[in-house]
Amino acid sequence: MPPKLTGLSTHSAPAAALRIGFIALADAAPLIVAHEMGLFRKEGVRVELRRELGWATIRDKVIYRELDAAHALGAMVLSTSLGIHCPACPCVTAFALGEEGNAITLSMDLHGRGVRDGATLKEEARRTRGERQLVLGVVSEHSSHRILLGDWLKAAGLRPDVDYRIVVVPPPLLFRNLYAGTIDGYCSGEPWNALAVREQVGFCPATSRTLAPGHIEKVLMVREDFAEARDGEHRALLRALAAGAELSARPEFRTELVSMLARREYLNLSAKVVALGLGEGNPDSPAAFDRTSMHEPSAEKAQWLLDGFRRHGLIPQSRPVPQDLIETTFRADIFERTFAIAEAVARPNPVAGD
Repeated sequence: MPPKLTGLSTHSAPAAALRIGFIALADAAPLIVAHEMGLFRKEGVRVELRRELGWATIRDKVIYRELDAAHALGAMVLSTSLGIHCPACPCVTAFALGEEGNAITLSMDLHGRGVRDGATLKEEARRTRGERQLVLGVVSEHSSHRILLGDWLKAAGLRPDVDYRIVVVPPPLLFRNLYAGTIDGYCSGEPWNALAVREQVGFCPATSRTLAPGHIEKVLMVREDFAEARDGEHRALLRALAAGAELSARPEFRTELVSMLARREYLNLSAKVVALGLGEGNPDSPAAFDRTSMHEPSAEKAQWLLDGFRRHGLIPQSRPVPQDLIETTFRADIFERTFAIAEAVARPNPVAGD
């Protein structure tokens, strides 16, 4: 069942605000809404939101305790715990912020040369072979974006290191690099695909909803020791995020949500671009915030990521994968304990007043 909203938490507020990092993306909405609408305060925790530029910064600040929690790539929980391209740091997620929400965007220059889909991109790559490689951006080497883009290119018959190479670019810089012509395309979340289309800099031949329906996207990531030592505060964050996600999904809240996300301290974009990124006129790409069971960090969701890592050779052969990696990182047990308690609190006592 989807999480239900609860009343005030019984624990007292911490002495210092919890520091939560986020990236300027539409699927940070549950965090931003929970902060702006007082939902964290309602659960008894004080929060300081910190906007960061890229996922490597988010990861490193969680590792070195500069952030207590973060809006993070689901895949990053696995790669950080394994210590791929970073010191190994056991991290967990007990809440999925959203699913899907990504798209593949290619340049209008490619469009002008006849590219419309994977098949025509392969034709163009063959035509220019020996002259130049396609350069395509992803937000992180270990991400759903890397998996989706790799799967799409492989299905089209394009070969890595022959037809194309993939580079890592922080989400807010993808559009600028596409506009400058330093990359030929990218796979990203919103609003960066909507912005490219609106500015006629790019077009979207595929979305994650068509490539991998229901795949996990962003999560709340914390260090394992934070989840253990500060269990009450951690679960208060989860309840506030569930309320923020539910509110973000309400049609009557959409205008306020767009205005909120567009603000300078959050996405810092025009309301029109934010609205497009949330699905106005394009229902295929936006992230979903509130679907049944969407927020549970299930083993199946983690397995999709781990299988993608293996399929694209993203786990070094020298790095063993523990048998219990999914169980220890995607903590459905904390999620179930949090929201089972929430439902018990919300449910009327059948003997009250007897």
